[in-house]
Amino acid sequence: MQRQARTTPRKRPTQERSRATVDSILQATARVLVKHGFDGLTTNLVAQTAGVSVGSLYQYFPNKSALVAALIERHVDHMTSLCLGELTRVAQLPVAEAIRSVIEVMIRAHAVQPELHRVLTEQVPRVGRMAKLREIEALVERVVAGLLAARRAELAIEDPEMAAFVLVSAIEAITHRAALLSPELFHDPRLVDETCAMVRRYLGVADG
Repeated sequence: MQRQARTTPRKRPTQERSRATVDSILQATARVLVKHGFDGLTTNLVAQTAGVSVGSLYQYFPNKSALVAALIERHVDHMTSLCLGELTRVAQLPVAEAIRSVIEVMIRAHAVQPELHRVLTEQVPRVGRMAKLREIEALVERVVAGLLAARRAELAIEDPEMAAFVLVSAIEAITHRAALLSPELFHDPRLVDETCAMVRRYLGVADG
């Protein structure tokens, strides 16, 4: 039976210099992964691209699976921070305005590096990060459910938790599908317009 590769870092950087080294390594991992795919990614190539010795890389990451896993976690954490920050910011805005603002932020975030988003999505099952992804999705759903519950009198919904699940799933599907199959749609304003219209109709909100 083949032993599964370790996907956790050997150690975490604690000093500014070591954090800068890890940041360079992960940025290089992203470039190599987009250009060569997982099969073409090697620790030697990542170290060369980052401008560090392979020994320095191995101080933090035991193999390429650990590199990709760390990159996925960083990417997911960044997306989650953007989403939760915007949800908090728009909590008191008119509902139609809040809907548009959140959707614009999510689509802009996915538009920055759609190729990286695509390859990382493909690698999530390979490096065992499905649990991390489900944990983040559940957190976002809870926040959305709380916001919907607070504005329930303005919405045509019966169950805020179910509505949050439907909305988060739908918006994720749209942004992920665009990143995977049609990244050019991120530059088409109709993507935001049509997604907003879908959400407004589902929630029973008039055009803002």
